[in-house]
Amino acid sequence: MHKKQSGRRRAVVPPRPWRVALVAAALGAVAPVQAQVTLDVIGPHEYDLPVDFKPFNVFVQYATFQDGDRQWDGDGDRRRAARTRTIVGLSKYVRFWTPESNPKIGLAYEIIVPEVGVRNSDTRSSASGIGDPITGFAAWYKPSANSTLGFQTFMQVPVGDQDIGGGDVWKNLSSVFWDVQFGKLTYTADAGFVFFGESTAADATPGTLFHTNHRLGYQIDDAIEPFIALDYERQQGWKNRAAGVKLPESHETTAGIGVMFKYYGNQSITVRYSRGIDGESHGATDSLNLKYAYAW
Repeated sequence: MHKKQSGRRRAVVPPRPWRVALVAAALGAVAPVQAQVTLDVIGPHEYDLPVDFKPFNVFVQYATFQDGDRQWDGDGDRRRAARTRTIVGLSKYVRFWTPESNPKIGLAYEIIVPEVGVRNSDTRSSASGIGDPITGFAAWYKPSANSTLGFQTFMQVPVGDQDIGGGDVWKNLSSVFWDVQFGKLTYTADAGFVFFGESTAADATPGTLFHTNHRLGYQIDDAIEPFIALDYERQQGWKNRAAGVKLPESHETTAGIGVMFKYYGNQSITVRYSRGIDGESHGATDSLNLKYAYAW
């Protein structure tokens, strides 16, 4: 699929379009409501990226349905919480290209707009709106024809609706990512940090968050690929300036299973269920996740 490079710049047909559609799906995506592990939206082939290609575009629409009636307490036990149902949509546009000066490097720039709806069955209240938008870039290269290594960094801008948790804290999401293909077996993953600015409303600074996400898939054929997912994050405690105290750290590990469907050569749909298996002082994940990707 990836031809050997020559010294002269030449146009190379990009890899199968369904792959590039999947690729854009996770670069920088993070839900505005912190209930699930950061970047757990990624799927198989998420970082199976091309080099030396003609520029192209990708649109991705995510949808996450989170059942929030459980949470991890400070002792690591799953406890009853307010009966909330959260729906998060992420609408994303990505532009891919390679620089003329070095076609062996791939680049991408993207813009993501979150849409959030939250309903609390206990209080019979609800809220919805646009979350903090996300924008940034990614760069990568291919150590071999069947592997990819790259870096991505994104800013989440605090201009979203206050009712759904936006509009106060700047965030920077930076991570390394990699992908390796072993015939029908596929492995894609990332590891990185989220850095937060100060919260004026809370008079506190959120602690730095570490996350890592892993997807192991098996290609049954060109159209169907089941996979398993493992996600983890740990956040340092918030530092309250006025009280001079630091809130406890929080963490969660989740496991999931899903399947990816590729069709029409340039589109895909991915379905995944994820559930928290360990945590502390963190919302307990219990979610159904959908993703539609279209490349042109």
